[in-house]
Formats: sequence, C-alpha cells, structure tokens
Amino acid sequence: YHSAGTCTFYGTANSNQLVVEIMGLHLPGASFVNPGTQLRDELTKAAARQVTRLTDLGTDYLPAGKMIDAKSVVNGIVGLLATGGSTNHTMHLIAMARSAGFIVNWDDFAELSAATPLLTRIYPNGQADINHFQHAGGMALLIRELLDAGLLHEDVQTVAGPGLRRYTQQPVIQDNKLVWIDAPEQSLDPDVLATVKKPFKAHGGLEVLSGNVGRGVIKTSALREGTEVVKAPAVVFSSQHELDAAFKAGELNKDCIVVVRFQGPKACGMPELHKLTPPLGVLQDRGFKVALVTDGRMSGASGKVPAAIHVTPE
Repeated sequence: YHSAGTCTFYGTANSNQLVVEIMGLHLPGASFVNPGTQLRDELTKAAARQVTRLTDLGTDYLPAGKMIDAKSVVNGIVGLLATGGSTNHTMHLIAMARSAGFIVNWDDFAELSAATPLLTRIYPNGQADINHFQHAGGMALLIRELLDAGLLHEDVQTVAGPGLRRYTQQPVIQDNKLVWIDAPEQSLDPDVLATVKKPFKAHGGLEVLSGNVGRGVIKTSALREGTEVVKAPAVVFSSQHELDAAFKAGELNKDCIVVVRFQGPKACGMPELHKLTPPLGVLQDRGFKVALVTDGRMSGASGKVPAAIHVTPE
C-alpha cells in the first residue's frame, strides 16, 4: 500500500475500476490515479461537474440505463479478460448486464476469452502492482491496443461523450489545469503492459471449466507452467476453517485436490474464501501438486493455485 485507496494488487477492487472505465462509466484515465494528488482532486471535481450535467436537472440528460448497452457489457468483459481480472466479475458483470436488460452467461465469457489475448502482468499474475501498470501506459494504452485490434466496440455512449476512442487519452495537469493527452506511442514497460501482436498469452485470463461434477470458472493468468493439470486424491471439507485446521495438523502434506463444499449462495450466502489461498500456496511451494474445487468464491488476488470455483450446481 503506497497511499490511501484501493489495494495496489490487481484484485476485485481494481478490477472494478478497470471494468467501469472500459464500459465508459469513469472519466477517461481516472481509474488508477493516486489519491492525495492534484490530478486526483481535479478529476473528482470534473466528475462531479459531469454528473450534474448528465442528470435530469442538467443539460445532457443521460441515465445509466440508456448509456449501458450490449456493446458496453461486451467491452467490460473483454477488458477483464485481457487483464486477467478478478473471478468475482463472472458474477458482477452478469448481474450488471441483467439490470440493464441483457442476458450474459459463462458461455459468453468462454467465447470472448478464446478471442482475447492477455496483455498485462500485474500481481497476482506478475510482480508489478497497479501503479506500474499506470506508469506503463495504463488504461489509455490498453484501450487503444484493444480498439485498434477490433476487440472493443468503439461506438458506445460514455460519461465523457459518444465513442470509446476518447478513452485512449490520459489526464494530466498542464498550467494548473486538467487536460487530456494521447497515450504513449508504445508501452513504457513491456514486462507489465504488452501489445496485441505480442501478448503474454494468446487467450484471456479466465476460463470456464465443465465436467461431471458441474461447471466452474478458473483464473488461468497467474498459473505457473506445469500446474495446468493436477491428478491427485480428493480431500473434502465443509468449510475453510476445517481446511485450515487440517493444514496446521500436517494432514495435507501430499498431492491432493481440496474440495470445499457448502460455500455457495444457497448454502451460506457465498462468503469470500480468503483463508484458502495461503495454506494451498504453501503446499504448492513445498513441491506438492495441489488444486481446489469449490462452489464458493475466492479473492480477486487468487490464481496461483489451480482452482475451479463458483462450481454449479452447488
């Protein structure tokens, strides 16, 4: 944590920021500007002025229900996939689309993932944090890459006006005023932000899994080479606390596929299973082949351990 604000890794909070901006619901380039800076303060003021213009009391009435269409939703999903964002958005984006009158499901995620390259390396799928991404070119460069490759819809409505192309500019302070300038010609850190022609991976950072148990999603962007296939005995738990107790007792020092059941929305409201990642990561570091299957959800920072999550039916 370098300052106040969201976590600096690319978890659910920063995935929210990216998705909302790429859907045209932020001012261009506003997602990852640090708080406590003149630029952040000026962006906040500009956003407040724009909001008042877009209300029914303003001069350019444009409610969110008219702004968000099917193309905006697709743009949000593509942005998530191109950056290996949080698996929580396989729920959030479906709910957002439904509230706007569109049906989106995991099949749509799977089809888009097959066509979307992975362009970022931000923890947990790299060593950099979100500030490194911002310095490499940030949202403006990412959106330009995806637009130029035909992977985003340009003809959408945004809070900044019609068309997503205006989001290929980034905000700066010049002569004490907020202005937008074009993104860098190329990535300032190719190890963090890549191009469509030379992506980190050919496909998106999230995939849909299907099998005899059910369907689930997996975050593939952070998986180490050689961990994509795990064959081992299953060890079944009914809560993350049971798993933690077994780990501390040394019962999991072996190759295993951990199954944590009864964690879905019907069973217990689908809590965040944030306690699963540390022990499973330790087992992996010890050289054991481990994986996870659960009907629950994981932190946006997960991904190191192969995990089929959100499994349905519960």
